[in-house]
Order: sequence, then structure tokens, then C-alpha cells
Amino acid sequence: MEPEETPRRAGGGASSAANGAASSGGGEDVYVAVGKGGSSMAALSWALRRLTRPRSFVYLVHVFPVVTSIPTPLGMMPKSRASPEQIETYLNQERSKRREMLQKFLDQCRKFQVTVDVYLIESDQIASAIIELVPVLHIKQLVLGISKSNVRKLKRGSTISGQIQKSAPIYCEVKIICDGKEVTTETIADPTPPLSPSPADNNNRSSNTTPLSSTPNHDKAAANGEEKDGESRERKKITKFLRCFSF
Repeated sequence: MEPEETPRRAGGGASSAANGAASSGGGEDVYVAVGKGGSSMAALSWALRRLTRPRSFVYLVHVFPVVTSIPTPLGMMPKSRASPEQIETYLNQERSKRREMLQKFLDQCRKFQVTVDVYLIESDQIASAIIELVPVLHIKQLVLGISKSNVRKLKRGSTISGQIQKSAPIYCEVKIICDGKEVTTETIADPTPPLSPSPADNNNRSSNTTPLSSTPNHDKAAANGEEKDGESRERKKITKFLRCFSF
């Protein structure tokens, strides 16, 4: 995690963020992944209208890339070859850009009179970073935005939102929002009808069909037991890769 100057807050720091997440009750907590794209604001606005009420807790999750090079007048320089002054100047510039970008999301949250905090994660793998965050904070409601151009790709799991939705634990309800509306299986269904099978195929299918399991992916009872056993262990990992910031 890139070192940042954390604004002072009552009981501030990563440990207090974890404790706050644990004690806030879970039912009203909503996590929204945000970035530079316009789909993030649409997702946040949807979440504020549908999932929150005054005094709810909203956490904005923003993943930013790992800094490996520093821009110079002569081009990009590897971070390892840059001076401490060059590195610090560049990092300060990036922090300023992030705060400016996030401010519009914070302002939108305050219009709805909700309590808002921001989780910043330094990673080049956005989907993996958010997926790893879910068990650490025991996230039960996660909202993601997606652009219209990527809705078709969602079905194939080739988008960040699709990867997160498929890999999230069963207790985490992932909502994907496009242009102010929730994207469902029906929304992304392929309009092209499947080819009609031959009569022989129909006969074979009718006699050899395997019934679907009543629990196709997970056993909820087992998952709940694992959640309780691993929750305290997972929360200890929070200081290793993220910090909570108040604005």
C-alpha cells in the first residue's frame, strides 16, 4: 500500500476501520466500487436510491495502479532509478488527482445524508483486489458499474464486474448497474435463439438428463460456518494491503 497522509478522524487508522465495519451491523452497509468512468457515478446513485437511507454506511472502494515508473521530461523512468524527491512529487500529484476524482462521489453521498468512507487499494489487478477485500470486511452488499459497451461481454465473464460477480462468496450480493438500471441475466441474454436439436438428440436428452443439484455452487450452511471461523483471521489481514480514509 502506498503511504498516504491519512486525515485525522476519531479512532483513525486501519484497525478502527475494520472494527467499524464489524460493528456497524452489516445490513445497512453498502460498498460501491468507483473509478474514473461515468458508470461508477450511475452505480453509486442507484445504490443510494435503492439500498440506503439516512445514516446508512456507504464505503467507496477505489483500486489504483501500482507505481512502477515516474514521468520525466525525457520520458518514463523506472521508479527504482528515480530520486526520493522525484518519487514523492509524483506520488503527491497522483494523490491529489485521486482526491479530486473521489470528491464528486463523496458529495453525492452527502446529498443522501449517509456516512461515507473510502477504501484505497494499490493493485494492478482490480477484480482480484476487490474479491480479496470481500472476506476481509465481510461485505454483504457490493455495487459495481458497467458501461453499455461492456454489457454483452458480461455474460462471458470477460469484464471486471463479471469476474467479481462470479468469484464473490455466496453471502456477498453483487449488483451490476448500467445506465441507472440493474443488469440481470435476462438483460444480457443472447437474443439469437439456439438451434433446434434433431429428434435423435431430443430422445437422448429426455432419457439421459441429469437433474440439477439443489445446491449448484455452494452449501449455505457450510459457508456460514466458515464465515464465522475465518472472520477474525481475515480481518487481521486488513492492515497488510489497505487503509481507510475519511474526507
